[in-house]
Amino acid sequence: MARIAGVDLPKNKRGVIALTYIYGVGRSRASEILSKAGVSEDKRVHEWDEHDIAAIRKVIGEYKLEGALRSEVQMNIKRLMDIGSYRGIRHRLGLPLRGQKTKNNSRTRKGKRKTVANKKKATK
Repeated sequence: MARIAGVDLPKNKRGVIALTYIYGVGRSRASEILSKAGVSEDKRVHEWDEHDIAAIRKVIGEYKLEGALRSEVQMNIKRLMDIGSYRGIRHRLGLPLRGQKTKNNSRTRKGKRKTVANKKKATK
């Protein structure tokens, strides 16, 4: 099993797919990494030899990935919240921030429904 950037890559998947298990690497960046490293995209992870893994690690070292990227994203969100921008306030309230309607949907951001009890009618 290949371990790159602190992530265990699945050994039976093609290289271009396996690299997407690393945070910050999508399909296009994975194919770019493999082409720079000189490794075939169709080669499966268990077929990589030590030379291939070393070349991939060297190329991946040029990118900001995993922990550094996660912390940068969190710092960007924290900055938005600190300056009190619209997006920062929406982050703070746990609401969608890109203009979506919230009357019916947005359950992913708002969480499970919280039922509010009806007001009791006064008896005569």
